[in-house]
Amino acid sequence: MAWQIDASHSEVTFSARHMMLAKVRGRFERFEGTIEADEANPAGATVDVKIDAASINSRDPQRDGHLKSPDFLNVEQYPYITFTSKKLVMKGENQAVLYGDLTIRDVTNEVALEVEYHGQAKSPWGTTSAGFSAQTTISRKDWGLTWNVALETGGVLVGDDITITIEIELVKAEQPAEEELVTA
Repeated sequence: MAWQIDASHSEVTFSARHMMLAKVRGRFERFEGTIEADEANPAGATVDVKIDAASINSRDPQRDGHLKSPDFLNVEQYPYITFTSKKLVMKGENQAVLYGDLTIRDVTNEVALEVEYHGQAKSPWGTTSAGFSAQTTISRKDWGLTWNVALETGGVLVGDDITITIEIELVKAEQPAEEELVTA
């Protein structure tokens, strides 16, 4: 069964330490993806997501410009960040670990997302939605994102660990009506 990401009810966010002190948060404004899932066999689910790297928003235009530059995401040369699942391991009725390939700047590494399923609901418009949360922490250096500045007091300007948090609402793809399935 195909599901589509409902981008207006979903978000992809990140956080990193600034000057070893505060967490700076941001988000990607544009992303899309599909999930193929059989409710009878959740472990067989597949996930493909594409994020528009230039849609990064950390609420500071100057910082966003730097994050889009070759020092970080280099959005001119690498316009998309992608995730393609490899396997889903159930940890409980509503928890799982989703393993997959995360590609940033043409560098691909496997990541493990801790996933929580929040259930399904029928909307007032007749569609079926499902909700999920996911989180992982990556080392940005593993993707060649090594720009930094040493601080006079010790430490660095930008932390290495990036926490990625995802809140996703999926909408079940429309199935053709029975009469549409009959061919002449």
